[in-house]
Amino acid sequence: MTERPVIELEPSTSPGLDSDELVFIGTATVLLRVGGFTVLTDPNFLHRGDHAKLGYGLRSKRLTEPAMTISELPPLDLIVLSHHHGDHFDEVAARELRKDVPIVTTAHAARKLTAEGFTAPLALATWQSQAVVRGDARLQITAMPGKHGPRPLDALLPPVMGSMLELTRPDQAPLRIYVTGDTLLHDALEEIPRRYPDIDLALIHLGGTRIAGVLLTMNADQGVRALQLIRPRTAVPIHYHDYTVFKEPLDEFGRAAASASLPTEIRYVERGVPHRLEASPRS
Repeated sequence: MTERPVIELEPSTSPGLDSDELVFIGTATVLLRVGGFTVLTDPNFLHRGDHAKLGYGLRSKRLTEPAMTISELPPLDLIVLSHHHGDHFDEVAARELRKDVPIVTTAHAARKLTAEGFTAPLALATWQSQAVVRGDARLQITAMPGKHGPRPLDALLPPVMGSMLELTRPDQAPLRIYVTGDTLLHDALEEIPRRYPDIDLALIHLGGTRIAGVLLTMNADQGVRALQLIRPRTAVPIHYHDYTVFKEPLDEFGRAAASASLPTEIRYVERGVPHRLEASPRS
């Protein structure tokens, strides 16, 4: 598969951090500051009481406030967007984000973003990669398989991708972060641990989203089974409690994870609070 040309970034003018960190903003929106790169996932900045557009006239009411506003974000090097749904890329994001920010996403979402005036969408097929470099640091984003719903409903949903973010820099262990995207547990995920046996962190989209009774994102059972399959060292649950279509509370996942034999440390993070990330030495 043809790889996309490497993006070379200018030296950062933002103050450097002493360590890599993440900030969970809400829904699937996470600010990652790793290796001198600043990355935002699935920008959702609607406010409590606003309605996200889910397509076909469907809407869902937001129940929480985002922990940050776009104006409070540091300058972004890159956005990683799992798919183009109103609870992952909303009208606030479309209006307030820089139009030239690179956005790594699906081909479907890239077309939508171009129509909204964004000039640097970067479409990836599954297993295709986009590398970004700044000095000696390299961040590679690879599209992972995703499946938003069961057949035949999946044909009516926007294509979704997970993402593998791999940070390499001299004299430091690589850092590997898997973002599940709005996927259900499905057979194609079995290829991920074969290709990536050492994953430091998984950001796992939960919530047990249901529309007309149909499960569209992982619930507690699927989330636990996904972690047993992927085997990240640490997992941070995201994508829960924020919208009326998110039907399963996080407590259910917590109970299921506590009673399962997991190879993974579950870290429940407070919204808006920086959390330090550490790479694990490779065997």
